[in-house]
Amino acid sequence: MAEPRAMTSTTHSSQTVQNPLQRFLIATEIDTRLLGMIGALAIIWIGFNFFSGGLFLTPRNLWNLSVQTASVAVMVTGMVLVIVTRNIDLSVGSILGVVGMVMGVMQTQILPSQFGLGLGHPLIWVLSLATGLAVGVGIGGLQGAIIAYLRVPAFIVTLGGYLVWRGAAWWVTAGRTVAPMDSTFQLMGGGPDGSIGALWSWVIAGVACAAIVIGLYFGRRQRQRFNFPQRPVWAEISLAVIGCGATIAAVWVANAYPWPVRIAERFAEANGIAVPEGGLFISHGIAIPVLIAVGVGVVMTFLATRTRFGRYVYAMGGNPEAAELAGINTRWVTVKIFMLMGALCAIAAAISTARLNAATNALGTLDELYVIAAAVIGGTSLAGGVGSIAGALLGALVMQSLQSGMVLMGIDSPLQSIVVGMVLVFAVWLDTLYRRNKH
Repeated sequence: MAEPRAMTSTTHSSQTVQNPLQRFLIATEIDTRLLGMIGALAIIWIGFNFFSGGLFLTPRNLWNLSVQTASVAVMVTGMVLVIVTRNIDLSVGSILGVVGMVMGVMQTQILPSQFGLGLGHPLIWVLSLATGLAVGVGIGGLQGAIIAYLRVPAFIVTLGGYLVWRGAAWWVTAGRTVAPMDSTFQLMGGGPDGSIGALWSWVIAGVACAAIVIGLYFGRRQRQRFNFPQRPVWAEISLAVIGCGATIAAVWVANAYPWPVRIAERFAEANGIAVPEGGLFISHGIAIPVLIAVGVGVVMTFLATRTRFGRYVYAMGGNPEAAELAGINTRWVTVKIFMLMGALCAIAAAISTARLNAATNALGTLDELYVIAAAVIGGTSLAGGVGSIAGALLGALVMQSLQSGMVLMGIDSPLQSIVVGMVLVFAVWLDTLYRRNKH
């Protein structure tokens, strides 16, 4: 009888080896790689805040950081699906540039002169955005068809696209900068007018918190329905508290950043508002491009995890031959992935041109580097089959934080590129180690 007791004692001691953090991670099922990225982001923010003399962690800089991240964040959600299927897209920055130029020409030349739509006409921004989306989807579909049906490697097709579409952006206007954009279109770029204010920001926060709680509740119901293992109730509550806490903190920071003094004074004069002695405090609230990026992230997460198309994408990335033998039309799925990537580039182009209030030939330059780096840093494996939208969005925030922090510290542009390149290589090395240890 001594042997069973010894075995029981050993088993019990092995179970109690887990520390509270390990038990928490196991119970909540939080991805350790995602948690590691959050830790790295915290270190980056605290480090830059220290070396910049407290300028980094201010509402103004964090608000600007969120707006600057928006366009790359939109594109990285599509790059995840591209890389998951063992492809690559080197042309996203050039597609952004040519689509941005097309939308700019539509607003400043074609619609006013050819169709007689005057400045400020409500259809100008709608038709320009629709045209940009059509062009983006068309370019993505063309590249996807060449990759899928002509069997030309994605690296070569998109490298050619990188050159072709960058040249096409210059050809559209013979190198001229196109400005200004439609006033309604400009709202997609942020700024005092391109934000929703304090009240609506808190409304969005309330809706987001309700969505988190409802999502956890129905997720638990689904697990119970199919007899899947349940998370402890305390773990579900912890996830709800963390999610709602992060949402409220983000909105609080956005609302803590006021309009510039002169803009607030002009607003007060136009609306007959008396300016207090200490100045008029009007919150920016959440910027519209940030809402667009978050909305795209939610939709893409649903598409990747809750639809047949998403399951096909990950099946193709895990084993392309098995996916084809299982009856998946891998060629058509590949075309759809690149069409989706083109549409996301068009949305990012709208954000970028609206933010600059101009379409320039430099638009989107090197964006392909930041998008691919953000996806890889966010845990998307270049070997295919592994990647998450949430991780990629966090990767985009890490990349932009590095760039913004180096700008605040006055680091030269060449050195910034060196740091970004080193971070990318380090991220791929970590991914290699992770997959090696997993197997």
